Amino acid sequence: MKLIFEKSVPGRRCDILGKCDVDYVSVPEGFARQMPLALPEVSEVDLSRHYTALNQQVHGVNCGFYPLGSCTMKYNPRIDEDMAALEGFTGIHPLAPESAVQGCREVLDTASRYLCEISGMDAMTFQPAAGAHGEFTGVLLIKQYHDSRGDTGRRKIIIPDSAHGTNPATAAMCGYQVVNVPSAPDGCVDIEALKAVLGEDTAGLMLTNPNTVGLFDENILEITRLVHQAGGLCYYDGANLNAVMGVVRPGDMGFDCIHMNLHKTFATPHGGGGPGAGAVGCKAFLAEFLPRSALAEEPGHIQVRSFQGNFLVVVRALTYLMSLGREGIPEAAQNAVLNANYLMEKIKGTFQPAYDRVCMHEFVLDLGPYKKATGVSALDVAKSLIDYGMHPPTMYFPLIVHEALMLEPTETESKETLDWAAEIFRQLYDLGHKDPDYMRAAPHHAQIGRPDEVRASRSPVLRWEEA
Repeated sequence: MKLIFEKSVPGRRCDILGKCDVDYVSVPEGFARQMPLALPEVSEVDLSRHYTALNQQVHGVNCGFYPLGSCTMKYNPRIDEDMAALEGFTGIHPLAPESAVQGCREVLDTASRYLCEISGMDAMTFQPAAGAHGEFTGVLLIKQYHDSRGDTGRRKIIIPDSAHGTNPATAAMCGYQVVNVPSAPDGCVDIEALKAVLGEDTAGLMLTNPNTVGLFDENILEITRLVHQAGGLCYYDGANLNAVMGVVRPGDMGFDCIHMNLHKTFATPHGGGGPGAGAVGCKAFLAEFLPRSALAEEPGHIQVRSFQGNFLVVVRALTYLMSLGREGIPEAAQNAVLNANYLMEKIKGTFQPAYDRVCMHEFVLDLGPYKKATGVSALDVAKSLIDYGMHPPTMYFPLIVHEALMLEPTETESKETLDWAAEIFRQLYDLGHKDPDYMRAAPHHAQIGRPDEVRASRSPVLRWEEA
């Protein structure tokens, strides 16, 4: 489809404005633009059709099944959006006097209290703008803690080999050396390997539980005990919190700080370049190191973003929390686990799980044997799913499974949808044996086939340039 700039016609407008009723004031010459704004000129109907056409090219949770593993693509209830659109929330200003924003202050305080209860933490900040930003903030808490004690020889952060890529990146950005710990054959942390790398130079451990292959590490209390015994702190990556929220608390597992992806676990919108929120919680002994607003006038504290972060995202998350309540939160987690295990069992017998045991919120299929038998890769299967109206699952992650497809159905999918998805996987399993060339050329009915992803990554075209 054409870009909106390509549809532009000089002089075409989509507004009808009355005569201006205030005096015109010219811009001083030194501040005036030297060239006109390069904005598209279109009619209202063309503008409406443009955005409708864009919408038709996008697959979202409201369009169909979206089992993107590790991303928790759950449905965002419309009531969350309604609450975030209330004028009392949208009409505030961060520099407004305290007396004028008491309702907003109560939202932040209430959300903080609820999330501390769910996570087992004592204090919370909403300043980080997204999950990875929350990771960065959490590791800075660990760094500040050690530095405040003069314990500056702790320069290593331990990270499992199945971790999200943001974990080692975050540790490196905070100035730490990353130490990878291999997974044991059961997909969890190799305890003996962990013991071998712990020492006086250990600053901390970054870990998510359930882990990236969808398994709850039964040795978690021993893992955190060993790290603490070595003098390190334990950081919980909240990416997989949806599987255990309201059931077991990271703070009770021995973790000292945590970030929570509000878009994953608490049903605020995903990505698209829009605002996010990576709430960070910690135990009481770390609370003094949490970020402060620039207005707090407390020197010596980190500040990772302006003011209190993306407030309206917190409004959405609090609406979700209050809608589900104390009973609904653990029920949502339990249903997420139920759905994942149901889908895994329905697919078994064709594509096989990498770890054939009860999973949590997600599971990983190992397509290595299938590729060896048919020549059809995990990528080919993922691309083929597009032709059936299903968003592909996460591919080739975690790295410890070489032909991996990671599926996370979330709690908001029905049994009928899961049955349909399992049937599609069975059909593709058979198709790969009968006509592998067809699958290697998929998708056949999508807007875009197989773009040059390497070129797109290394030489992206991110803006339109006027000829």
